[in-house]
Amino acid sequence: MLKTHNCGELRAEHAGQQVTLAGWIHRWREHGGLIFWDLRDRWGITQVTINQDTAPEIHALAREVRSEWVVQVTGTVVRRPAGMENTDLATGTIELEVTALRVLNRAKTPPFYINKNNTVDEALRMRYRYLDLRRPAMQRNLVLRHNVIRFIRNYLSDRGFIEIETPILFKTTPEGARDYLVPSRLHPGKFYALPQSPQQLKQLLMVAGYERYFQIARCFRDEDQRGDRQPEFTQLDLEMSFIEREDVLDLIEGMFTRLVEEVSDRTLVTKPFPRLSYAEAMRRYGTDKPDLRYGLEIADLGDIVAGAGFRVFAEAVATGNPVRAICAPGCGSYSRKQLDELEAITKEAGAKGLAWMAVEDGEGGPVRSPIAKFFSAEQLQAIIARTGARPGDLLLFAADAETVVCEVLDTLRREIAHRLGLDDPKKMAFCWVIDFPLFTWNEDESRWDPSHHLFTAPMWEDVALLDSDPGKARGQQYDLACNGYEIAGGSIRIHDRAIQEKIFGLIGLDVEVAKERFGHMLEAFEYGTPPHGGIAPGIDRLVMLLAGQPNIREVIAFPKTQQAADLMAGAPSEAEPSQLAELHIRVVKPED
Repeated sequence: MLKTHNCGELRAEHAGQQVTLAGWIHRWREHGGLIFWDLRDRWGITQVTINQDTAPEIHALAREVRSEWVVQVTGTVVRRPAGMENTDLATGTIELEVTALRVLNRAKTPPFYINKNNTVDEALRMRYRYLDLRRPAMQRNLVLRHNVIRFIRNYLSDRGFIEIETPILFKTTPEGARDYLVPSRLHPGKFYALPQSPQQLKQLLMVAGYERYFQIARCFRDEDQRGDRQPEFTQLDLEMSFIEREDVLDLIEGMFTRLVEEVSDRTLVTKPFPRLSYAEAMRRYGTDKPDLRYGLEIADLGDIVAGAGFRVFAEAVATGNPVRAICAPGCGSYSRKQLDELEAITKEAGAKGLAWMAVEDGEGGPVRSPIAKFFSAEQLQAIIARTGARPGDLLLFAADAETVVCEVLDTLRREIAHRLGLDDPKKMAFCWVIDFPLFTWNEDESRWDPSHHLFTAPMWEDVALLDSDPGKARGQQYDLACNGYEIAGGSIRIHDRAIQEKIFGLIGLDVEVAKERFGHMLEAFEYGTPPHGGIAPGIDRLVMLLAGQPNIREVIAFPKTQQAADLMAGAPSEAEPSQLAELHIRVVKPED
């Protein structure tokens, strides 16, 4: 072995022992005849010292060593002198006096500091990801990810679940996001698809009688990238038989509660997890993934402003559109520049402009606002009462179509919370969102789209609505949100062929096309399929929140950029002509 101990385990009780360590030079400094190194490996840092008087040949070699060289040192563990301890290090009470040194490998000067937590251009980090992963912050993130996955595996295994791997090469069923296609050499002109999720396969495992399945699953979606998305990602995939919605919610809530409390340093601020209907979440927060670390709830003002002289509000109410507002506490003194910043944010979210009122407590009236003159004193007092505003607060309004108002006020709510420091990353606020509509209407194609996926069961009491009024049918879908992110989505599944075929028809899927794409599912439903359901929490997004990171690239070892590129390896790349010929593929590039 090249080392007897790791660089994070030596303590005062090891004093006097001879040990061998190996790792990277994290920092080095020289004082007179002494050289000090911080030697780093995955487990931590140990200070080593090399004395010119007692080891002149080793000292001469050590003077050549620089940061990120890989070395092996042997020596005696000694206690540091009183007052020289380093309380920032777990090994800070000792140091290693070196008696033997071996250089295992030299290193070029890295393109950025490994031993400093300073800001580095992300493209440079991605180009040299193997160096970026040496940085202690990245190692902490990946260790946390490992601990989260280990906890999940143990928790579910202890509750009768078994882990089963499902295929990476599967059938393309182009619904939802775009598939990544894999050409088949043995079947010219035909393609596999990388799975967007193991949805069909885990349902088939329920048909097969396994009852409790899970998998730490790799999934692939060819979609536009954002900070919380990647073309390939990892999710906990889970399915259970002979259960109802409450069984899934209770299992996941129990698991996530213990995970946060036992594996992370976050504080759980919602316990038990609140449950909101989809309609309630949209009305109170403007989104189906609300951030409950703070209040700032949306107030509906349509009935108060309906008869006001302000045309924008009056016309919105007259056409059946909402007029709503949020109260930004303590922001009534905002300058013109700050208000213009908020207006720009609302316009990016789809608003035509931003109406506002600053609540005051003086002789000039209850509010200061360009639109105050259009409202009676009674209406202004009613607005203040409805929003819960106090003197010094700022009211921000939206009046437009329902989707626009929700988007605008959700955006403003997050922005105000951030400005006021209410979005503490140390806090975790989970909530369940339930009772989603089963369908959304696709205006462009004049058909229904599933709001979740094709296999979500309707609420059993709403099955009759599939024939009479599909838009009113609710799905047995449930989402878990945390701090403004969707962490998990799941549902009770359809297990009856007739209902599944009816759903296919409502979303405009031709009978023959449905049989070609999903015939294996429909046939399986005829062989005694139990009631079943499941959920799929996103591992990357969960660890991102637990680590307090701004995007999931910080908790993935080798992520893609926002352009879905691997800057380190240069992927995607062109294939050799011989490879394309073997796969019977000809590439036709766009003219421009």
